[in-house]
Amino acid sequence: MANIVVATDDRIVVMQGDLTACEVDAIVNAANTRLQHGGGVAAAIAKAAGPQLQADSDAWVAEHGELTPGTAAVTGGHDLPASHVVHVAGPVYEEGQDNAGLLRQAVEAALAAAADAGARTVAMPAISAGIYGYPPDEAAAVITAAVRDWLAAQSDPLDQVLLVAFDETMTDHFTGALNTA
Repeated sequence: MANIVVATDDRIVVMQGDLTACEVDAIVNAANTRLQHGGGVAAAIAKAAGPQLQADSDAWVAEHGELTPGTAAVTGGHDLPASHVVHVAGPVYEEGQDNAGLLRQAVEAALAAAADAGARTVAMPAISAGIYGYPPDEAAAVITAAVRDWLAAQSDPLDQVLLVAFDETMTDHFTGALNTA
């Protein structure tokens, strides 16, 4: 699938296509807390990056423990066009918890970790909007606002953040969120 730019706003770009094909410094992995890349976005990234990504992830967990809200793990990109993979575990959507706050923490942790790794460009999927059950329209709004706010608060922000959607529905949600702020 070719990557198609759908909308742009200053340093934020909405794209539809393959996250693993993005030519950026870092891609964000919507991971689980154990960094076991068995399904969804994580599996696609692991397949494209090669087996060393899982080995690096296992080593990170052995040294640091499981991911917690607001933390990110950084590994090499290996066979990806990106130099780095930034792993964050977004929230499993549950009524009664601060889903938006937890998702915002994941986005902020991912961007901060990418910047700390020296990245200037980042590609990010719809964290938590898949098997974690976050309503896609709400996830897109939270992610887009968190990216915008994080970029505005930095003295030397990233040059560009790509919000990458795999399908047309999520693309529409990201585009709508980008155009309503």
